[in-house]
Amino acid sequence: MRRSIFTILLVLILDQVSKVYVKLNFELYERIPVLDGVFQLHFIENPGMAWGMSLPGVWGKISLTLFRVIAVVVISIYLKRVIKEGQAKGFITCVSLVLAGAIGNIIDSAIYGRLFTRSTARKAAEFASEEAPGYAHFLQGKVVDMLHFCMEWPEWVPYFGERGGEIFPPIFNIADAAISIGIIWIIIRQKAYFKKDQESNKTEEELPSETEGVQASTEL
Repeated sequence: MRRSIFTILLVLILDQVSKVYVKLNFELYERIPVLDGVFQLHFIENPGMAWGMSLPGVWGKISLTLFRVIAVVVISIYLKRVIKEGQAKGFITCVSLVLAGAIGNIIDSAIYGRLFTRSTARKAAEFASEEAPGYAHFLQGKVVDMLHFCMEWPEWVPYFGERGGEIFPPIFNIADAAISIGIIWIIIRQKAYFKKDQESNKTEEELPSETEGVQASTEL
């Protein structure tokens, strides 16, 4: 339980500190190179889901946020169960990463619209006040993204090098990274993490044959 709580709190703190800093100090679409030609901070706001997809209208935005809340509740219940069952520590950490990432993006959607003024290409946002109200209602805020790998395909790479462009164009945040790392690592380590379930299923499949053997010997 402590490992899970620590993982969730660490991701949430890093995620929210980075988002608040960028929101208050970056103009919309501003770019700051960190590692030239490889990585940069590029501030954008995502109105919907990952990859820039969104549901139309106010109710579409509210529905998306509520869906995220339901997902967090389901993942929380599942996490509590796997901790109780004594699943592998690595698996618990991965589920905790996914949960923390989901919570991190819900915070943006739920309260950032009320907490901050609107970010523009000419001015960074400020904390909302009576004189300068927030840019959106509750549950209608935008998710702050800023991490961007800007590496481009080398010319010698077949097909991609000829077309040019970035190797990984999406702009994301720490919450997105936590979700991706958690899911990818579960997929990579699935044989180890679900070994108990596989052994349990195998044992259940073997039981009928053993029972049949006992019955056969009795009949003899």
